[in-house]
Amino acid sequence: MGDFTEYSDCDFIIVTQRDITPDELPGFQALHASIQALPYPYWRTGLEGSYVPAAILRRWSTEPRDPPGEPRGPDWGDPGMSGAPAKAYPFWYLDHGARALLRSEHDNTQVVRWCLREKGVTLAGPPPKSLIDPVPPAALRAEVRQTMDLVMQLDLQPMQLVAWQAFWVGLFCRMLHTLSTGAVWSKKASMAWAQGALDPQWRPLIAGAAAVRKGDAAQSGQPADPSEVAATRAFARYAVEFADKAAHAREVLERKLAEKRGGGGFQAARPGGPPGAGGGRPGGSQFSPKPIRPGGRRGRG
Repeated sequence: MGDFTEYSDCDFIIVTQRDITPDELPGFQALHASIQALPYPYWRTGLEGSYVPAAILRRWSTEPRDPPGEPRGPDWGDPGMSGAPAKAYPFWYLDHGARALLRSEHDNTQVVRWCLREKGVTLAGPPPKSLIDPVPPAALRAEVRQTMDLVMQLDLQPMQLVAWQAFWVGLFCRMLHTLSTGAVWSKKASMAWAQGALDPQWRPLIAGAAAVRKGDAAQSGQPADPSEVAATRAFARYAVEFADKAAHAREVLERKLAEKRGGGGFQAARPGGPPGAGGGRPGGSQFSPKPIRPGGRRGRG
């Protein structure tokens, strides 16, 4: 996104012709365990990404849901998404600081596809735009709006550290920025946008979150101020209301434009609708916020 720092993580996607088989997996696990052993501390916590079959990467879908020969039962909980139930294809995923790959839908999202297609840097192989279909703004907005609901259901937990409190503020700024523009932005850019686009009452809260220094455990690892925690939850409620009002205004505008063109085929985006003609939310959230480690979570810069 152009705003990386020395504390930003390194998000990666490795595209494969087919999925990794159980017989091949030990070699990949050994590879990532050896990376952990390198004498460069950044790579022990800085990598996060997935191995993705090309056919699955092309576009988001709930089919196929399971890898060949690896059916997931109703009690399966996604280890990379706070135990969420199976919904779409799980990739072999490496979490921050992890030594081994695990099955997770964490990166099987519209957000990741958009970032990779529009901003990805090719290290080897073809350009991402040749591997991924364009992500419609309606589909991106639907997924992000659903993420808001998930975060609210979690009551913005955990919140015990300054790093967490600042993360939630930045996350809601990013989600509102995406809902407004139909694109994904860095946290820095989204906070700057929010300072001008949102009610001025939230400027001190956003400025305080933006000032939290990633990697500075002496600051971000401190207990969160109760007043800042309360303000952050209030900001989240405001953000949801702001998002829904903006969506309604966009729906009205689109309807008027459709009527002006003389067409009668406009379908309003609605909660729970498919991400196709109606532009509603795809079923289930695939973009789940994850815990911040002491000292601050690395951010997608």
